[in-house]
Amino acid sequence: MHKIELLAPAGDLEKLKEVIASGADAVYIGGEIFGTKSSINYFSKENMIEGVKFAHERGKKVYVYVNVIPHNEDFMNLDEYLLELKECDVDAVVIGDPGVLGEVQRVLPDIEIYLSDQANTTNYVTAKFWYNQGIKRVALSKELSLDEIAQIRAKTPLDLELEAFVHGEMCISYSGRCLISNFLKGKEAKDADNLDMFKYSLVEEKRPGEYYPVYEDKGGTFLFNSKDLCMVEHIEDVIKSGLTTLKIEGRMKSKGHISTIVKIYREAIDKFYEDPQNYEVNHMWLEEIKKNTHREYTTGFYLDEMKN
Repeated sequence: MHKIELLAPAGDLEKLKEVIASGADAVYIGGEIFGTKSSINYFSKENMIEGVKFAHERGKKVYVYVNVIPHNEDFMNLDEYLLELKECDVDAVVIGDPGVLGEVQRVLPDIEIYLSDQANTTNYVTAKFWYNQGIKRVALSKELSLDEIAQIRAKTPLDLELEAFVHGEMCISYSGRCLISNFLKGKEAKDADNLDMFKYSLVEEKRPGEYYPVYEDKGGTFLFNSKDLCMVEHIEDVIKSGLTTLKIEGRMKSKGHISTIVKIYREAIDKFYEDPQNYEVNHMWLEEIKKNTHREYTTGFYLDEMKN
């Protein structure tokens, strides 16, 4: 049976060291540019070199997100940045755009390339398409059930790795601009004075009294935020679906928050592999996770029926 990888976020060097010490097999990070959240949490070249060295000395891996949705000007400094990643000895780059894919293959022909869930891969035909373009790993869409993932696994090459989120935020709709303030004020509204000027909640027709807040900060506007995903009580089913990597969301979470989540998922995964035939869920795992600040939890689409 394959040993599944536990992948955790690291918003800075200190968090990288903490999540690796907590049991992550690999971490994903953002550099100073070309990552969708790079303006909030990023690694300088020096910190990236130190972080990769720290990880490799412990047999762990580091993946760097180059998943910006690019405009023309974004390609001007891409070659230089990719060469810096090579100097840092990162294990893979994660992309979300076919143009960036082509540039990475040209500049770094030997590096592993992973596809972000931004590409919305929901079926085996698309997964095979990306495999044929040179993608080593596909991060599957959050809108898939475990049965659908198993079908994708059965109909794709075995050396194509499949990744999926198992814990964290599930934003249904996102804008990279301060959407609401822009509309109401008729101009760009990214400065701090405009934040928190307007507060909104959304109510679904058949669920009166259940309010879903609209969040707006310097990073953008976030609509229809779901309950948080948590699959710790379904690790056995997730592993058996054929996934290669289980991913935890939360580059912007605190060090303590992420380390707690990583430790619990590490324990759940290891317990399964110790004795798969007699594996039992420890319900204290969820209780420990709930001690962290969070929205209500959901199993998302994994069990076929989305619950908020």
